Amino acid sequence: MTTRRDVLAASTRVAALMAGAGLLPMAAQAQAGGWDKAAFEAKTLADVVKAFGGQAPAANAAVTITGPDIAENGAVVPVGCATTLPGVKRLAILVEKNPSALAAAFDVTDAVEPSFNTRVKMGQSSNVYAVALMADGRTLFAQKEIKVTLGGCGG
Repeated sequence: MTTRRDVLAASTRVAALMAGAGLLPMAAQAQAGGWDKAAFEAKTLADVVKAFGGQAPAANAAVTITGPDIAENGAVVPVGCATTLPGVKRLAILVEKNPSALAAAFDVTDAVEPSFNTRVKMGQSSNVYAVALMADGRTLFAQKEIKVTLGGCGG
């Protein structure tokens, strides 16, 4: 008769064999050190761009940002960024008055459409930026002011 203890012991051995063979998923990138700590700790648009290795940012109509004019709850503000330009390698969303300006960063390849939607946390009304880092080193952005009626960063 097979007991529960025998099944658990066998499951542990199978999991160990699968991990050793590389068949189980690796640790998340944020835990494995694959994220850019300097960029997420930056306080301004210029500091984030510098951390990503881009040039001075310039406004461009081909980069777009979407979001509400007024967000009722700063804890969950829907924001989108997109571009129609070829050669984009990264899209990022920045919230100017947050303690850490960089809210999200998306790596883009030829197989990915450079259009992303997410929700960000905003502590107060602020300018929100969509930043496109191009393969040739240029940094392009779009800006939108979003007013927050109820703060989301502890407010």
